[in-house]
Amino acid sequence: MISRNYLQFSLNRIFLLTVGLWPYQQSKLVRLQLTIFFSILITFIIFQLTTFLTSKCTMDLFANVFSSVLLFTFFIIKYCSFSLNNNVVKYLLEQMTYICDQLTDENEINIIKRYNSYGKYYTIVFMLFVVFIGFSLILYLFWPFIANILLSINETRTHAELPLLTEYFVDQDKYFYLIILHTTAASFIGGIAMLSTGTILLVCQQYACGMFRIACYRIEQAMTICKLRKNYEKKSLRNELSIYKGLIYAVDMHREAMKFCDSLISKFKVMFFFLIVTSVLCTTLSFFRIFQVMSFGYNIQELLLPLLYVIILVIYMVISNYVSQEIMDRNNDVIITVYNVQWYLAPLHVQKMILFLLQKGTKAFTLNLGTLFVGSLESAAMVKKMYSNICNITFYTNRKKTVFYYSC
Repeated sequence: MISRNYLQFSLNRIFLLTVGLWPYQQSKLVRLQLTIFFSILITFIIFQLTTFLTSKCTMDLFANVFSSVLLFTFFIIKYCSFSLNNNVVKYLLEQMTYICDQLTDENEINIIKRYNSYGKYYTIVFMLFVVFIGFSLILYLFWPFIANILLSINETRTHAELPLLTEYFVDQDKYFYLIILHTTAASFIGGIAMLSTGTILLVCQQYACGMFRIACYRIEQAMTICKLRKNYEKKSLRNELSIYKGLIYAVDMHREAMKFCDSLISKFKVMFFFLIVTSVLCTTLSFFRIFQVMSFGYNIQELLLPLLYVIILVIYMVISNYVSQEIMDRNNDVIITVYNVQWYLAPLHVQKMILFLLQKGTKAFTLNLGTLFVGSLESAAMVKKMYSNICNITFYTNRKKTVFYYSC
């Protein structure tokens, strides 16, 4: 049996506690924390949209503002979905702990521990990625001020321009640092919410893969008894019962793994739907902004943010599809294991049972993300192709505009 202390998800727990999403501690103080963080995200989106009240609405302004608005909407969707479904997260964590507590075989325990370590590695890697992006953003905002201090220039210290278009109806130079504080707080909350929710889903996925691998192991162990059957003819009935028992345990683990994956996807299908729609729109507008900047001069400052949006969303899309593909592959491994075992050595009744297991392979086990498409590397390639077509259309459109601009 695995100790519960081993499955406390310490790093994931810290991230979820930071944004008030840890399902086991939902006090009044945590609810207040959720309200404040949600208000910061909502008000930041509102103050971006108020730009249209004081500026002339153009396609360039529309793409610039809404690419940022959609990204923070992406954060809000994940944040709200997990805060409203904290009982679902609690149920998933308890299911993982319950299944692990039922393991007694040392090899099965090692399998689940190995996949648990994979989840920790993923969490650490994405934590470093978020820290790098946050540090780069802070450095970008305060670099002129830092440079003035380091170089000891006896001139008026200037600060960087605001990275996002906002309208607070105040003097933005006078209240620059308060605006930057609001921007940084909203970015920090959104980034940590995305990191904490994404990594906990990755941990759940790794446990599901571990459960599929345990099902493979149990099938292999059950059929290993068949190899010893000739040496123990007098105990053939006991061997047959042992094979039955081993196959039943394997099928039970396989069913639990499939049920766990279905629960993980079905409970968050609405979230996945809105995330897909929002990410596609945000990435499209970001590509438009990138090619707009490239067509009318390489302004690195204007190019940085849309490029960052594209990188974040494309990485998220690829990882989501890769995770779904890995679950499909581990499920296929169970069917492949059934094919590869020496089933012909088993008693006739056991062979009939194996036929039922093989019938499971006739229907593919897939994860339907948001009812829009099946999560897989093939789907990721299709989305990549769609983005390539968008890039080509945008490039040629902006190229014609550039030619017309210079001819005038």
